[in-house]
Amino acid sequence: MRRSNIFVVMGVSGCGKSTVGAQLATALGLEFLEGDTLHSATNVAQMAAGVALSDADRAGWLQTLAERIGAARLAGTGLVLSCSALKRAYRDILRQGAPDLHFLYLHGDYDLLAARMAARTGHYMPLSLLVSQLATLEVPDPQENAQIFDVARRPEVIVAAVAAGFSLAK
Repeated sequence: MRRSNIFVVMGVSGCGKSTVGAQLATALGLEFLEGDTLHSATNVAQMAAGVALSDADRAGWLQTLAERIGAARLAGTGLVLSCSALKRAYRDILRQGAPDLHFLYLHGDYDLLAARMAARTGHYMPLSLLVSQLATLEVPDPQENAQIFDVARRPEVIVAAVAAGFSLAK
């Protein structure tokens, strides 16, 4: 039996989800889906105004992501999705689409994450929400099929580690 080829690259804003996710998708020949592109206009406006999303605000977005994961699983095409997936409950919703999906948790210290966010241009997420995201974050536990990577490592190093592990397990 083949391992799942569905990956969720998760973590707080500024951790490199999009960069690692896009590079991993290229390395594995899978589709990349930037989860932030599926937020409602209301959610984007709320975050841009510096207001953290509630569980209720995220519910429809998470369900949409779970549906996209499920469609990829049914089609057998695989998927790399970037999504904050901050709480276990959010990850449980995503797992409804593919119970065997892999989480890649990117973590880093506040100063590094803040510096990355400050250097970004054209992103709606303000630095002020980083503290809220870190407070909300529930680190995945060992039963969640998650690998943990320090974002002080270059994205290419993280991608190579994941890709090597995936290739060996096929």
